[in-house]
Amino acid sequence: MNLFDATILGIVEGITEFLPISSTGHLILTSHLLGLKQTAFEKTFEVAIQLGAILAVVVLYWKRITHSLELWKKLIAAFIPTGILGLLLHNYIEKLFSPKVVSLSLIVGGIVFIIVELLYREKEHHIENPESISYTKAIGIGLFQSLAMVPGTSRSGATIIGGMLLGMKRVAATEFSFLLAIPTMTAATGFEAVKNLNSLRGENLIVLSVGFLVAFISALIAVKWLLNFIKNHSFIPFGIYRIIIGTLFLFLLT
Repeated sequence: MNLFDATILGIVEGITEFLPISSTGHLILTSHLLGLKQTAFEKTFEVAIQLGAILAVVVLYWKRITHSLELWKKLIAAFIPTGILGLLLHNYIEKLFSPKVVSLSLIVGGIVFIIVELLYREKEHHIENPESISYTKAIGIGLFQSLAMVPGTSRSGATIIGGMLLGMKRVAATEFSFLLAIPTMTAATGFEAVKNLNSLRGENLIVLSVGFLVAFISALIAVKWLLNFIKNHSFIPFGIYRIIIGTLFLFLLT
């Protein structure tokens, strides 16, 4: 992997991490197009640059996450199901990381998004901010997040849908999804970094730093754009995009 590859992957990660279109899926597909092999370093790189995207959320929500212990408790509660299942199923999930699985997951997820949005009706009593969610519903969203261990499903997509189905307003569900990424992706990055520590040296660190910085900047832009977009639009366009891109890649692969 060179600096050009790192820049492209950083842009893809930053834009797709918080959009409900699967950052992992797009990274796998982009790596496939760039001709990159799934080496130990690339696996670590793909997870580590996600931390760059998460840093964008930390910066944007700094006051909120440093002034609300109750919010953190609910984020940790939501993280627990993914943390437990991730440790138990890690070796099995790794076998699913392929362009074909990603393509199928994108298509299925897109269909689910469209169906949910067609049935969803935002009501006055729905939860308006992440701090107001109950621990039971937080854990429920965590269970939805666990579905995203299948590549191409989309962590943000699963948690947003989960939040909406559990009675959150669209913006609140999206913000909870953003914030839940902080403990989830920090834990995932730490796990991969320790497992592949030997690959993080010399030129690899420079490549990783470039990808991290590009992902951070791209994510700042993407998060602000998405919050403005969903104030007046549904997630149906993302569902349509998922179906199109998933079908396209499935066709190209076969």
